Amino acid sequence: MKHQLNIVVASTRPGRVGPVFARWLDAYAREHGKFEPVITDIEAFGLPIFDEPRHPRLGQYENEHTKKWSEAIKAGDAFVFVTPEYNFFAAPALVNAVNYLAREWNYKPAGFLSYGGVSAGLRAVQSEKMLLTTLKIMPIPEAIAIPAFTQHLAEDGEFKSNALIDDSAKTMLNELFRWSEALKPLRVG
Repeated sequence: MKHQLNIVVASTRPGRVGPVFARWLDAYAREHGKFEPVITDIEAFGLPIFDEPRHPRLGQYENEHTKKWSEAIKAGDAFVFVTPEYNFFAAPALVNAVNYLAREWNYKPAGFLSYGGVSAGLRAVQSEKMLLTTLKIMPIPEAIAIPAFTQHLAEDGEFKSNALIDDSAKTMLNELFRWSEALKPLRVG
């Protein structure tokens, strides 16, 4: 059975391009063959600013949006966060969504597909790594970074990859798979 790869779209802002990159990565991961990818768009869950009365570590969720988010994240064996950069930091929607849960994230590896201007969203990735490690997520160093992302969008709005990006994706997915296999015994139970 293949491991499930949750491709998490971090931005919820109208006009965002994260879903474009998520669709490309979904197709690339399917062709790669080691994962069953699932696009997990934070926007689709309608998460307000954290509104659960009990601490996430208890897993006693009252709100339907939290229960659905919990199930989506619990099902994943690995993650790729498709992330832009907001003021040199992670997207607020991602920080909020991560904070909703606790145990669902534990002992799973994470990679990043970041995009932006000159920095390619890498400053956001650095801030996200600090947050994710507190939830026992293993952020791997291999990643996909797309600088000047608008230059990679076709007239129809879809993403045009290149050899460097494809190589980065292949390397990241191979490493995510290795880490997912290695951490699997810790996820059981």
